[in-house]
Amino acid sequence: MTATGSSPRGRRGKAALFVVLCGWAGVAPHWLEPPRSLLPAASLTLLLGAYVVRTVLGQLWRRNPPQSSADGPWPGPWPSVDVVVAARDEQAVVGRLVERISRLRYRHGVLRLWVVDDGSEDRTPELLKALEASTPMLRVLRRPRHAGGGKSGALNAVLEQLEGRWMLVLDADAGLQEDLLERLIPQAEQGSWSAMQLRKAVVNAGCNLLTRAQAMEMALDAVVQEGRLAGGGVAELRGNGQLLRREAILRVGGFNEDTVTDDLDLSFRLLLAGEPVGVLWDPPVEEEAVLTIPALWRQRQRWAEGGLQRFFDYWPGLISERLNPAQKLDLTSFFLLQYVLPMVSVVDLLAALVSRTAPTVWPLSIVALGLSGAAFVAGCRRPSEGPPLPAMNPLAAALGITYLMHWFVVIPWVTLRMALLPKRLVWAKTQHLGGDSGIEASADDLPIDPLADPLSDPSTQAS
Repeated sequence: MTATGSSPRGRRGKAALFVVLCGWAGVAPHWLEPPRSLLPAASLTLLLGAYVVRTVLGQLWRRNPPQSSADGPWPGPWPSVDVVVAARDEQAVVGRLVERISRLRYRHGVLRLWVVDDGSEDRTPELLKALEASTPMLRVLRRPRHAGGGKSGALNAVLEQLEGRWMLVLDADAGLQEDLLERLIPQAEQGSWSAMQLRKAVVNAGCNLLTRAQAMEMALDAVVQEGRLAGGGVAELRGNGQLLRREAILRVGGFNEDTVTDDLDLSFRLLLAGEPVGVLWDPPVEEEAVLTIPALWRQRQRWAEGGLQRFFDYWPGLISERLNPAQKLDLTSFFLLQYVLPMVSVVDLLAALVSRTAPTVWPLSIVALGLSGAAFVAGCRRPSEGPPLPAMNPLAAALGITYLMHWFVVIPWVTLRMALLPKRLVWAKTQHLGGDSGIEASADDLPIDPLADPLSDPSTQAS
């Protein structure tokens, strides 16, 4: 099964057009005399600033944030749930994973764990075989290593065998509270959601400044998701910790095997099909942050490419009558802030250096980064379950803002690569070491090291 409605054809051309348009937007203001050269950026600053204040910072003044459990007892009936994990070479964590899922409380419903062994070459198959014999709820599906489709292919393979109403997709290193399903399922059923995304909480935030910044970023992301949804906008899936209604996934054609980020792609297909996606602050799903800048660089290239691909693939539907005005405004603002602003800012800086004029996009960049800092405060000061969120102070906010500037490098680089180079899909995964500390290895398992040869970095589909 492969998702329909998305085609990888023409992505290079669309990326090239995007580069040209952003280049023109970055250069054109320099043809104007100051202060008129600041008018385009100032106008966008007012519009996007108002949007961010309404959708994101409004969370600061919400007296009654969304509750993490349904109001009152759930009358049932409790639906069956399939927990699904696509695993490749996870010998360090697969035993811990099965133990964690076995501890989940779901007394009134049927719970199964499906692990797709996607061609593991370490001891994962051997460990799964032993666990399968001793764990009645465990089902193991084995695929050849080169079966194709990456993580999406693995999820499609198991999707055909599931019988539960819901499927909870997890990464192999996921950590869960024992009462998660007893709180999550009522929320999903009573809210009539087709999918729900749990807040991602970093377990190794104390390792270094980079992991601390990633923990702050996950809190910011959850605040942004809730704010977008509360304002009539769009919420998105994040891969780990996504609860999916099986029938809804079948209606949109399963998981897209022609994308590098199955979660982002699925978010747009659910949106266009009128299948609502919700978010939940508590309880969270725990995961490990990458430890080094090279690992972060590889991960964020993947995220950036997948994020742009979905806009390139689905733009006709995004501007159609299938979306309401509030959703279109939300997506437009998000696209401008996440993808256009970094591209235009880099071009603006280069144009300023060449023409010996002052940069013109700085008002928008400053406001965007400043409001992001406020969103860090909104997220990290909010009561939360799971691993403690980083304490907020001016230095922590400054760290978060400085950290976010990596997108001003990642987005332009990935966009240029998409426009100039052909794409290859391979399975790229974060290597987990396991252990009580929850620390992961610092490198993705890629066949080509993009830092050694950046131009040969292949497009990847993450685990």
